[in-house]
Amino acid sequence: MPNYILAYDGGRNANPEEGAKGKEKFRDWLIGLGDAVVNPGTPLGMFKTVSSSGVTESSSANPLTGFSIVKADTMEAALDMARKCPFLEMGTVEFEQLTSHKAA
Repeated sequence: MPNYILAYDGGRNANPEEGAKGKEKFRDWLIGLGDAVVNPGTPLGMFKTVSSSGVTESSSANPLTGFSIVKADTMEAALDMARKCPFLEMGTVEFEQLTSHKAA
């Protein structure tokens, strides 16, 4: 069964009360996914941009704020999970199937 990453963009401007409500909705959504959850969520902190010319402060309007990994039989089933993610109330979710590479 393939794994899919849901990468969360934006959503850092919530006040404490909205943040607590959002965390509760997110927890309930994860519980509803059951065994499909591989990684329930990893929040990300401060970030920098690295390029061939060096390291700079990132100025992205919607920085990557975290990610989850789910498993599903089909991409459509995984997309259905992503469409129901409560993070969509405050930001966007990037969605992609993870591939595995075997060592030669």
